[in-house]
Amino acid sequence: MNKVMTRTKRSTGTRPPVRHDTRRPGRTPARTAPGHGRPSTARTTPTPPSAPTRPAPQLRPTDHFADLLLAVLSGRRPVHSMLRHTAGRAYDELARLAELGPLRTLHGVHPVVRDIGYYVAAPGALEVFARIGAGDRLRAMAFRLEHGPDHRWRCTAVELGGPRPPHPADD
Repeated sequence: MNKVMTRTKRSTGTRPPVRHDTRRPGRTPARTAPGHGRPSTARTTPTPPSAPTRPAPQLRPTDHFADLLLAVLSGRRPVHSMLRHTAGRAYDELARLAELGPLRTLHGVHPVVRDIGYYVAAPGALEVFARIGAGDRLRAMAFRLEHGPDHRWRCTAVELGGPRPPHPADD
């Protein structure tokens, strides 16, 4: 079985780590006053190279899409923001689900993605499940991602907490 869990439990109530901007330069070298004429007798020691900076971790497509879908289903983003991220009937399914508003904020508690896992269904296709929590309530969300010929991931199916109703084109 190729099931993989990708998120770990986050502790709540803690602050996020400090952001360090790697584009900002370090200290500027000391300037010598022009026109003194005397050469400096102090030895210049080479400065050690700065510690190698690690690139910012890239968000996995499973995490990225779970966050995007949650934002739409909770009403924080409009459905049309997912047009370029969906393919096939997934946009219609997402629009139908968003219209029902199943993950809207209740009593001031915003839903969050608590856990994500995925199954490699075929090369270039992932079936993803996510546990969505809002307070003491837990919901399930499932979606399928396919890697297209343009090297972009697109959502091709979305389900939320139960079986899909039959689609009119399935008759």
